[in-house]
Amino acid sequence: MSDPVYDASHIHVMEGLEAVRRRPAMYIGSTDSIGLHHLVYEVVDNSVDEALAGYCHEIEVILHSDGSASVRDDGRGIPVDIHPQYKKPALEIVMTVLHAGGKFDHESYSVSGGLHGVGVSVVNALSQWLEVEVSRDGAIYRQRYEKGKTATPVQEVGTSEHSGTMVRFKPDREIFEETSFSFDTLSQRLREMAFLNRGLRISIREEESGKEKAFQYEGGIVSFIEYLNKSKEVLHDKPIYFSRVRNGTMVEVAIQYNTSYNETVFSFANNINTREGGTHLSGFRAALTKTVNDFARESKVLKGEVKLSGEDLREGLSAIISVRLPDPQFEGQTKTRLGNSSIRGIVESLVSEGMAEFFEENPDVAARIVEKAGEALRAREAARKAKELTRRKSALSSAGLPGKLADCSESDPAACELYIVEGESAGGSAKQGRNRHFQAILPLRGKILNVERARLDKMLKNAEIRNLITALGTGIGEDFDLIKARYHKVIIMTDADVDGSHIRTLLLTFFYRYMRPLIESGYVFIAQPPLYQVKKGKSVTYAYSDDELNRQLQEGKATVQRYKGLGEMNPEQLWTTTMNPADRTLLKVSLKDAIEADGVFSVLMGEPVEPRRLFIEAHAREVRNLDV
Repeated sequence: MSDPVYDASHIHVMEGLEAVRRRPAMYIGSTDSIGLHHLVYEVVDNSVDEALAGYCHEIEVILHSDGSASVRDDGRGIPVDIHPQYKKPALEIVMTVLHAGGKFDHESYSVSGGLHGVGVSVVNALSQWLEVEVSRDGAIYRQRYEKGKTATPVQEVGTSEHSGTMVRFKPDREIFEETSFSFDTLSQRLREMAFLNRGLRISIREEESGKEKAFQYEGGIVSFIEYLNKSKEVLHDKPIYFSRVRNGTMVEVAIQYNTSYNETVFSFANNINTREGGTHLSGFRAALTKTVNDFARESKVLKGEVKLSGEDLREGLSAIISVRLPDPQFEGQTKTRLGNSSIRGIVESLVSEGMAEFFEENPDVAARIVEKAGEALRAREAARKAKELTRRKSALSSAGLPGKLADCSESDPAACELYIVEGESAGGSAKQGRNRHFQAILPLRGKILNVERARLDKMLKNAEIRNLITALGTGIGEDFDLIKARYHKVIIMTDADVDGSHIRTLLLTFFYRYMRPLIESGYVFIAQPPLYQVKKGKSVTYAYSDDELNRQLQEGKATVQRYKGLGEMNPEQLWTTTMNPADRTLLKVSLKDAIEADGVFSVLMGEPVEPRRLFIEAHAREVRNLDV
């Protein structure tokens, strides 16, 4: 049998946007919900770029009942005249050709969020259909595309006294796993955009539900900081703010310390949320550490030759770092980390200047920051030994695991599950009812420490938290390493009552503050045990909500048992209803909005009482199961 012929005929050239439809993840990261929402972000980014250039003042996003989304702005409008080289309308080229746009010569746009010029053309390629309407030079122009291909020519359809662009598109079901947009997910991104662009009004409306929100912040990132700290006790009333420009790069920073023990820092480059940080964040951290140490040494606020570390200065820090630069180098089209090497030095220099100037004019604020960092340093030293006890060693033996942990026999973490169970009684049932091959059980004795109100040294003295850290094997905080996770499913299983809800919130607060990558990687779940057992003769079923119970009771006479706790179930019942992978229901804990999550944990678990009371009053009607 001869080898198959491999010649020039086997070399395929994918024309137009065909490559995008073949390999969509290369352009938008994924074809799940994250990739779906990335489509809207790409279109909005174009409108925001018009705002950065000084031409756009309002952006409107609408989620239509037919599953499409539209983005309208009052910018200049995409040009529609014939391109001199390609002999086609510029609008059509922008919408159908990769790497086509006005963001490469720095004349039309000095800075922009769009990286490769692929944004709106990729949206077009991955849509069942897309329509664009341009108001420009007194006229309205319209064109339609289907799966990235031109369906109609550019047509003049009316007149207008205004300018702007409206893009409406419907994601292609052949490409995406799901095609329903989340109002809340989009709202979070649009709110960020409004904070970062002082005075820009961005609104979103969902036709089907009638929900709508509008964001506009005249204070810009100062308003952003105040929003982050609204439920926290601040160390100084007025945020530190400065904005400086060097070599075509603008650096804008807002900082405010609070009395908590956690850090909340968000970094942006050309309005893109760089969730993984990058050179701008590294430059900021270096400048903050150096400037505060310089002030501490010169003012002698701290006794002796004490040097504060970056970790000391992060305690209670809320900061926004926003840079705008002509040629951003992001890691990948999804833009999660800034890579420009020159930006670190620029940011470090400008932040050092801004901080030094502020400290000189506000020495009392600087002294408070130094004193708080000094307290953190002393706590860090005290925590070092306790931290060593909880850090998982590279080859952790079974003897080093918590005594209460009933481990599983499976060695592959991807196949292992850890149930964190409330109480010794439920823990006993879970240990007997589990599948020992892949399910591990860690019972908790009572409630763990509220880490929102405790420093690291105090937290690590808590036996339950130490057991939890050791069992998971990842380390915490600065030392966290997801690769060392001993289980890829961490399941919180608590009673369906007030105490169970509180324990669940305490655990989620701990994971969010000290092991956030567990949540971000989709490793954390909440078990859904039944609320009722329903007996009809010899038949036994279970109800997981009051509505489900009422439906079952309509079908005939039954004896109902209300489960107050997991300990009331025998091992077989617990396995059948809550632990058997074939039948159980697990809720995956996700982090769609880190800013909102930070605020909620601060409200629910922080010191101030008034924000918590207001939160409870605002959300009381949303409670599904109230245990009294």
